[in-house]
Formats: sequence, C-alpha cells, structure tokens
Amino acid sequence: MVFSFLPSIVPAFPEYTGPYKVGAVDVEIPISKIGSVSAIPNEADHIHTIQFRIYYPATPNTNNESITWLPPPQRLAVWAYSQFLGLSSRVASVLSFLPRHLHYIKIPVHANATLLPPQSAGDSQSRWPTVLFSHGLGGSRNAYSHIAGSLASHGMVVFCPEHRDASAALSVIRDPRDPKSSHIVACLRIEHSHTPEVWAKRETQIRIRAWEIGLLVEAIHRIDLGDNDIIKANLSTPSPTPLSALHQLTGQLDVHEPGKMIFGGHSFGSATVVQVLKSTYYADHPDIAKWDSPLFRPVENSAIRRQITETTPTFLLDMWCFPILSAASAPLFNLPLPAHSPTAASPVGGNGILAIGSEAFYKWKENMHSTARIVSPDPSAKVVSQAAFERSSAKRPDKGSVEKLSQPGVFYVQNSAHLNQSDFGVLFPWAVKKIFKGEQPERILRLNTRAILQFLRENGVSVARTWYGDLVEGGTEENIDLKREKKGVDGGIHEDKAILEKKPAVEKEGDIKDEENGEKKSRWSIEAWRWIDIIGMGAESGPSEAGLQSGEATAQEAEEAERDEEEMEGQMEPGMNHQDAAEPASAAAFSGQGITRNTRVAEDERITA
Repeated sequence: MVFSFLPSIVPAFPEYTGPYKVGAVDVEIPISKIGSVSAIPNEADHIHTIQFRIYYPATPNTNNESITWLPPPQRLAVWAYSQFLGLSSRVASVLSFLPRHLHYIKIPVHANATLLPPQSAGDSQSRWPTVLFSHGLGGSRNAYSHIAGSLASHGMVVFCPEHRDASAALSVIRDPRDPKSSHIVACLRIEHSHTPEVWAKRETQIRIRAWEIGLLVEAIHRIDLGDNDIIKANLSTPSPTPLSALHQLTGQLDVHEPGKMIFGGHSFGSATVVQVLKSTYYADHPDIAKWDSPLFRPVENSAIRRQITETTPTFLLDMWCFPILSAASAPLFNLPLPAHSPTAASPVGGNGILAIGSEAFYKWKENMHSTARIVSPDPSAKVVSQAAFERSSAKRPDKGSVEKLSQPGVFYVQNSAHLNQSDFGVLFPWAVKKIFKGEQPERILRLNTRAILQFLRENGVSVARTWYGDLVEGGTEENIDLKREKKGVDGGIHEDKAILEKKPAVEKEGDIKDEENGEKKSRWSIEAWRWIDIIGMGAESGPSEAGLQSGEATAQEAEEAERDEEEMEGQMEPGMNHQDAAEPASAAAFSGQGITRNTRVAEDERITA
C-alpha cells in the first residue's frame, strides 16, 4: 500500500526527435579476442572484457522490446545510483529493494532491432557516421541514453563504453572463462583536492579509460569487417545478443577513412577524450615519444592510430579539467587538440571542436579558463590571444601571408546544472532543480542535440534534419512560426546556423527593440543559449600540479582553486563526502567483490544491509 503510487510517478524519457527509430545492442567482449592495442596499465589486471552499448537507426517497422534504464543486476544498480546521488545509506538500502518499480523506467530504444540501411537516409551515403562517447563520474553505458539515442535517431551509430576504472556507479565484469561468474567494480570515491596523491589516482583512471577506448575502436573496426571471432565472443547477458544483431553492422560503419569517427564525452569523459586524441595524434612527437610512462601509446598499426587526424570532429560536454592538469601529463597539456595541429597543411581549427557547458561549469572560474586554454591553438600560453589563431599560410609561405583559424564553438546553457547533461536531469528533475538550481532538464538536452547536429553538418557529416519541435528556443533565421507548423517526424530544417553563431545575441542581425524595457534583443536569439568568447581567457585557469610544485602558483591561488574544486564536487558526485574517500587506486581496490549469478541475491543483501 505504501508504495502503490510509485509506478504512477516513475520518471519517463521523452521520445527521440530524429526521423528514425532507435535500436540498441549490449556487448561485452573478452580483451583476449581483441589483441594488443597498447600496453596494459598495471592497474587493469582485474579487467578482462570491454563492455559497451550501441545505439543505431532502426527500421520503421521495429517493435522489439524496449530496454530498462537500470542494468542488471538491478538491485545492486539501484543501491549504487542511490549512493552516487547522495541518498543516505538507510534510504539507499530501502530503495534497493524496489527494482520492480524502477524497472518501469524504459529507454525509448528497441533491443537488438534491425539496422536501417544507410542508403535509406535519402542520399548516396553507404555507411553510417559513427560516434564514440565517454561517460563521466557515476556514469555508465546507459547513463547518457538520451543524447546517444537522439543522435542515433538522426542517423548515427553511437558506441557508449562502460569504463571499468571505478568511475562508474557500478560495473560488473564477466569472467570470459565462465560467463556465469563475474565480479563487481564498485565506485571509487576520490577526494577533489589538489594533492599529488589525488592527481595520481585520476591519472590511473585515465590510463585505464584510454586503454579501453583503444580496444573499443579496434573492436568497432573488426565488427564492421565482419570478424566472426569478435562477434561470437559477445558475453552479454541476461539475454544473449543474437549474432545477427552484430553481424548486421558489417560494412555499415564509416570508420575506415582516417578522421571520420566522431569523439565526444561528458565531464571526466571529455577529459578522457582530450587525452586520448592528443596521445594518439602526437604519439611520435619528440616530447611524447621520449615520455617514459605515457598515458596511452597505441601501436602504429592500430585502428585508433589510423583513425585520429586533425579532421576528427570532437565535442566536449562540461569538460572537467582537473585530471588533465597533472604534472605527469604536462607535455601533453602543452600540445593543442589535433584540430589545431601546427604541422597539418590544412587544419580545421576551431570548426572541428565544440564545447558545451552547464551554467554551473561556466561560473566555475578556474575550470572555465582551463577549458579555454585546452581548446585553443596554444594551451601552453597563459592567456588565449587572437594571435594564437593566426599562422603562416602553408599555401603561400614565401609571400608572408597569414592564415586565420576559426575559434572553437564554446557555449553554455543558462540555469543548468552539471547533471542536466546526462540522463539524471530527466530522471530526477526535482532533485537537480532543488539542489543544483538546474531548470528545464529537457532544454539542455534539446540544445545539445541541435548544436551537435549542426556542428557535424559543418564538418561534412551527413545527418538528418533538426525537428521543428526542437526549435522552441528560437534562433531560426527562417522565422518559423512553430505553433503553426506541422510537428510531424518529417518536419524540420537541414541548416541550423544560428545555434553555432559565435557572437553575442544582441549583435546579431534582426535586432529589435523591446518596447517594455527598451533593451535591444535579437529576433533570432536562442533562449538560454550563450556563446563564450575565449579570447582573453586563461589567466585564471586552475593551477596545474607542476605549477604548484614549482611555486608558479601562489598559495592563495592554490587555496582558492582547491576550495572551488571541493565545492563543485557536489555537482559531479552528489553523494561525495570526505568520509567516503577511498584508499589509493590499485587493482586490489578496483577489483570489487567476486560474485556469481547464483549468489547475487545474497550479495545484494550483504551490501544493502
């Protein structure tokens, strides 16, 4: 009786707004089947598989069963997410016995659905654009289902790995020798403080994450090639993925031409993507080649080494910069993202980089200034200057002509919180609004989708139209009256240039006068969407570990930055407190409690007691 009302208030995801239905496949592949892509991190001895979910466009007649948001084992997952969100142990324990209610939370995707042929997209493309998305703290392969599914509904195949570096709320690793046996990787709580020990722990996690991404890119290429050894090795349970669900991807993914894969991430995932792209692209750079202990050095003939170029499209959501500022990573920090490559004949510059933040992260001064440097052509400079976007023309070096690189697209959404970038904002809107002042959770996801779609169009990626219903924040130069337009699945625009305009709204064309208060506004301005001019930023970036060691950063700067970092830990890990902080990261700490499927109920009760 007490809980009889729960099914009626179970949160639900909005439907995706692309023209295609969405299918999803869960995959877990033994690393032994993939082979060596880079050196195995010392702390990864407990990781025997890589696990990921694939979101993809499905055929119109698809009616396969939808997927529950909570992964199995559900009771452990409920407990883990309750802990991550900051519920008390007592409440978390009670909630862990209610998976039958949370089971009602479904993702609007269809399990193992039939892949829509790329040719059905209405043009001559023969392969689907392919995205790899890395999750943040407390995330998983399903925690960004809305953004991943939205992109898939617009004509992309999206791979979402579940990192086993103990940053996920909970992850289960199956034993390839006995798939019925598995062990848990629990979330490792690490303090948000500026100490060598903390930087070392985060570096350990990035090493594992980068290694996993290298393995995943290799697996993606081999799935596209129809490698039966990889496809048959899938351990995914409880309902084994049919071989046909993976075989249908053969020859359908645009992953073989260098620079074609798209990389994105959120928070820690954005930091991971930055380090992976740089480590791979600059693997032969003198400053990196001499590095005794590189974060990630893929072998020369690996798929990821062939794939990443200066044309690789990169989108970063609420990038968390602290892990990138470790002393050990200093040589990597000083090199720009591949899009700004100083050696490329025709770099795409900022056109190849999109960064979208929540207002919470925009107002986090040290992180925002660090972000500005990281996405600039010269991260080593203390301040981002206009001159950094100018270089001698490779086409006419003898004439002294200057080539101007574009600024990256850097934006933020007003009245939004860090968790609004993930599924948590939609699932727990009351908590995000009350605790973090994040409003209208669907708005930031809608604006993210608009921006990413247009960003990809401008990078030559073929994607579906932006739906009229997603334009409610305004910004269409066509001045569409959304209330009168038919909001069917076919209605939309194929160019949404206003979303990526790099100038303040009041300076746009079509400015009108607000009769009530006399302010000048743009008729095409986008509600709550703000561009960030990074020129002049950087001076207030967070102190690096090397800067602290050398004394370059003052004690006051270090104290202020650490205080702000600790204040923001609640945005990234709502359940974090210093009593939860764990011992230093190690394989032993990561390995979790070994369990088998037959003993999971007992394990649930032990953990939640």
